Amino acid sequence: MEATRAFFDSRIAVLGLIGLLAVMFVAIFAPWIAPQDPYDLMQLNFMDGKLPPGSRGSNGELFLLGSDDQGRDILSAILYGLRTSLAVGAASAGIAFVLGSVVGLFAAYAGGWIDALVMRIVELQLSLPAILIALVLVAILGQGTDKIIIALVAVQWAYYARTIRAQAMIEKTREYIEAGRMLRYSTSRIVLRHLLPNCLPPLIVLVTMQVAAAIALEATLSFLGIGLPLTEPSLGLLISNGYADMLSGRYWLSFYPGLALLFTIVSINLVGDQLRDVLNPKARQQ
Repeated sequence: MEATRAFFDSRIAVLGLIGLLAVMFVAIFAPWIAPQDPYDLMQLNFMDGKLPPGSRGSNGELFLLGSDDQGRDILSAILYGLRTSLAVGAASAGIAFVLGSVVGLFAAYAGGWIDALVMRIVELQLSLPAILIALVLVAILGQGTDKIIIALVAVQWAYYARTIRAQAMIEKTREYIEAGRMLRYSTSRIVLRHLLPNCLPPLIVLVTMQVAAAIALEATLSFLGIGLPLTEPSLGLLISNGYADMLSGRYWLSFYPGLALLFTIVSINLVGDQLRDVLNPKARQQ
């Protein structure tokens, strides 16, 4: 309750939360909100291609944010692109959270050479640029939503492993862990029911930040043309499709998808920043 009140004390964080909830709402209900299904070829008219914002199509439909080279409504494409970007970001962050948490907890609780080996692997991965690892994996695996999620999980799991390992190394010296051992609780019970819950606060913050990072990285890969296929476009692919026309005056092709991507990432980061302050007792005392 105290943490909730502390979170809502920040107007900026509240605005970020409202923005994030709005993005999630329009993404989930895109099929009912969007003026058209931008990936239904029967609804597209190439004669309506690259119309400026506020234009009317050949059938009288309004292109509020303009249309792209295929006659797709930019607003509708953004709403559907948000669905893809959020789904990929949330799925990859969730899987990486589970995988990294298991590895980090196991390393911290086992200790010794196992902990040393796991942490050397984590440090090796974190020393490499995330975009480089993702590029190599996508080049090997190929395009597709599942391939992108695998690449993003491979990039992100080490962050969770390092974070939860550091927290678990502190928590495993507490009295309640020693009491569990004295009572002959099983290792799984001690780790999952006692150690893990006390390591969650920093992970909650990290998950929030990594969702934004995953969305940005997926958009980068799609912008480069090696991310999601054309049949499952995200915001990054929409930006890439209109990039060549930026200097020709057709700014709306990339500008509005880029603005939606920026708004989404900023909203998530604002929420994550406040969660970090709220869940960090030292930060609240300052």
